[in-house]
Amino acid sequence: MAASVARLGDRYTKRLFTPDELGPPAGGGAPAREAVDLAERFAAKEAALKVLAPGERELDWRSIEVRRTNTGGWGLSLHGTAAALAQEAGIGHISLSVSHAAGLAMAVAVGWPGRPRGAAAAPGVDGTEGP
Repeated sequence: MAASVARLGDRYTKRLFTPDELGPPAGGGAPAREAVDLAERFAAKEAALKVLAPGERELDWRSIEVRRTNTGGWGLSLHGTAAALAQEAGIGHISLSVSHAAGLAMAVAVGWPGRPRGAAAAPGVDGTEGP
């Protein structure tokens, strides 16, 4: 991710990430940390994309927005085509696990029908930030 950002700059990041995702990382604004944060977000977008299975439909990467929840975990807000795909598939919530180690970022996403038990408004398909 760091090499792509260095080589392609804003043209690359603005094509993949929303303005909120491009804000300063939670751990500070150091370039190495920023690259890790963007790599984690991109891995999460790829994992969510596999859950949504768009097939031949074109999907804007920015329609899958990866956010930090109020508790420090990871969540998604889906917009446009991504939200429509989730609704068509009966997906009401996407659980997300994101990590990084040794210069690699990885993520797992699982789509669920409805909202998780006890959740008011889950970060995800309904486009809200959640609790």
